[in-house]
Amino acid sequence: MPLSMMEQGETRVITDFKGQEEMKRHLQDLGFIKGETVRVVGENASGMILVVKGVKVALNRALATRIIVAD
Repeated sequence: MPLSMMEQGETRVITDFKGQEEMKRHLQDLGFIKGETVRVVGENASGMILVVKGVKVALNRALATRIIVAD
């Protein structure tokens, strides 16, 4: 399921990415790597605040939709 479907407080494992290689590299540079856990700590209509690798990252929903997490 897409990361954008997660609820606040949920923790899941990243399994895949959708999109072009340049976008995938950008997400990996931010710490979003296959097998890494990601937790939603806040959200609003325009984006999400996530914790990945112990660091808080703000991500808009368009990018969050391209990150696939385990169900």
